[in-house]
Formats: sequence, C-alpha cells, structure tokens
Amino acid sequence: MATVLIVGTFDTKGAEYQFCKEIIEARGHNTITINAGILGESYFEPTVSAEEVAQAAGTTLQALRDANDRGNGVVTMSKGATQIALKLLEEGKFDGIFSMGGTGGSSLAAAVMAALPVGVPKVLISTAASGNVEPYVGVKDVTLMYSIVDVAGLNSISRQIFTNGAAAICGMVEQAKPPAGADSKPLVSATMYGVTTPCVTRFREKLEENGYEVLVFHATGSGGNSMEALIAGGFIKGVADITTHEHMDPIVQGIHGSTTRMTAAAEAGIPQVVSFGGLDMGTYGPLETVPADYKDRNLHVHNASITIMESTTEERVQVANTMVERLNMATGPTVVFLPLKGISVMDNVDMPFHSPEANQAMFDVIRQGVNNSNVELVELDMHINDPEFADAMSNRLVELLQD
Repeated sequence: MATVLIVGTFDTKGAEYQFCKEIIEARGHNTITINAGILGESYFEPTVSAEEVAQAAGTTLQALRDANDRGNGVVTMSKGATQIALKLLEEGKFDGIFSMGGTGGSSLAAAVMAALPVGVPKVLISTAASGNVEPYVGVKDVTLMYSIVDVAGLNSISRQIFTNGAAAICGMVEQAKPPAGADSKPLVSATMYGVTTPCVTRFREKLEENGYEVLVFHATGSGGNSMEALIAGGFIKGVADITTHEHMDPIVQGIHGSTTRMTAAAEAGIPQVVSFGGLDMGTYGPLETVPADYKDRNLHVHNASITIMESTTEERVQVANTMVERLNMATGPTVVFLPLKGISVMDNVDMPFHSPEANQAMFDVIRQGVNNSNVELVELDMHINDPEFADAMSNRLVELLQD
C-alpha cells in the first residue's frame, strides 16, 4: 500500500478531485489531500485545509480573498502547498503526487512538483498539456496528460481521462523502486550535440571502463538545464561539459539556449572538465523560422526541423566572457580544454563553419580572463572530435575524481 498526495483547488474542482481520490483509494492506496483553493469551501474534507496552506505561505486565507488578486493568490498558495509537501516528503508520508487543472491550477501544482526530487512519481492532468509545456514540466520528471476537455465537471470524456490519470499515478507508486545496490556506480554527466557526438561517445566509453556511469545530456537548453538541476540536487560526482553550445543561443535568438549553464558544478565544487563544443553555431527551427536579422548569415539546413547558423567572432567572444565569469566562480577542481583545430563537426578543414580566427579570439578571452586558482587551462593542437582529445578529457576527469 502506498500513499498519493493530491494537491488542488477543491472548492472549484472538488467533484473532479473526489472522483480521482476514490479511484486511487479503490486501488488500495491511501491519500493525503491538500486544498489550495481560495474562493469557497472545499467540496470534501481535506487532510490539509486552505487556511493551513495560506498560513504556510505566511498569510491568511481571508487576506487572499480580500486582495481579490487571482494571480497572486495562485502564487501564494503554491508556495504554501510546496512547503507542506516538502515537509510531508521529509517525513516519508507520501510516495507520489497527483493533480489536475487549467492553466492556473496546473501552474500551482507544477510549482509543488518542481520542488520534489527527481524520481518521486508526478502526474498532472492539464488543459495546457498540448501547448508549450516548459512552464509546467521544467527540468523535473512530471508526467503531463492532456485533459482533452476542461477540468470542469464530470462527463463521458473527462471521466475516462481522469480515470486514466488516477490509474497512472497508482501504477507508478505500486512499482517497486529499483534497489540502489552495492554495485551502484558514481554518476558523471556529459553534454553532447550532434556535432560533438564522436568526442562524447569516446569519453563516455572511457569513463565506463573506469567504473563510472555517464549520463549524457543533449545540449538543447532543456537538456543542459536538467543536468544543472541534477548537479544541484547532489546526484552528480563529476561533470564533462564538453558541449557548451547552450551559451550561444540566447545571444543569437536561437532555440536551444540556457542562461544558467556552468553554475551548478561551480557552486557544488565537484570536479569538472570543460570545452567549447558547438559554440561555432546558433540553432533555429525550420529555415523559414530564422529571425529576419540573421537571414543573410551563413546558414546550413541540418534537417527539415533544424537550421544552424555560423556564429561570428564577436558572438564567440561574448560567450567566452560568460564562460570566464562562470569559471571564476568554480569552487572545485576545473580543467578547461581548448581544442585548437576546431570545436564541432562543422568547424573542421573544408567544412562550412571552419573559422580558426574566431576560435582564437574566443580562446584569448579565456586565457586572459580566468583568474581562479581552481581552474587549469589545457591547450591541445587537436580537433574536439579527435579520439586523443576525448581521451585527454576523460583521463583528466578520472584523475580529479580519484584525488
């Protein structure tokens, strides 16, 4: 028997939540219910009342009602529900979390789910699940189910969707957790893009030969952000930030950007090796989606869904300044590898993005700007995808991890 935490607005969607609650309990599980509704009385008696949720957020339910600000009310109740959920999790009181709603209810529930560790089952039935789901999923393992119809009443469609969602969380909490095992391997993260695959593949194989498990993250913005979250959560023992491409896209209005990269490892003080993979390009969707300001640049259609653009010297220098800032934050051993013969498949002799001069300008910023005694610079007269370059990075990280 497991326990499912149900978080929602039981004043406006109480009948729908009671329907799901009864399905979960009929499967033999317990439920803990947190009412985050502000407008009226709960449809059923919750485990945690709306007043308690408001108090956990540092206010009162009446104050929120008097303010009559729906947006602020949702944010406030999500804060209170999050505090309560974290306390319950710390006490071992629940095994998974379930919620549903429109955009407001979904954002409230998503905030609670975002605070829970990776691995805790999370199911959210949402009207927003067929659009841009990043605000609701973020970097956590939220199972998002499209509600088809609004979460507003019980009908022939909603009953089926709600039943499926309730069954989904039951299936997750019923599944035994995989044992950690005495042979669990230390986790190392690595970043990869298609243009750095040869390097990262060989790096991964070398680390695995040395007894490590390597988690490879696709440098598409969400991939790098997921890695940062796992590092911050204490899961990762060492980092191979081979593909730092995600620094470039915010500069060129690309689709695979991140503004938080290279922060978690620096703050955690864990060993890391860093390189410049994919900084020779920005990434967009289909050719017709490239912003007008970049239509006349050196573009390459990677496939029907992805267009890449060669980055300029000035753009690479701008990225290098950001990297210097992050490297100077490092509190643990960090080695930066400069591949002098190219930084991606596209940046090689006879390839369309080959620009040694632009790379040198970027590397000069690193050479001149890094002033952190924790950071070592290694220059290799190699291409990033040369096997020897991957070996140099893997050997050095193993040394750092074993010190």
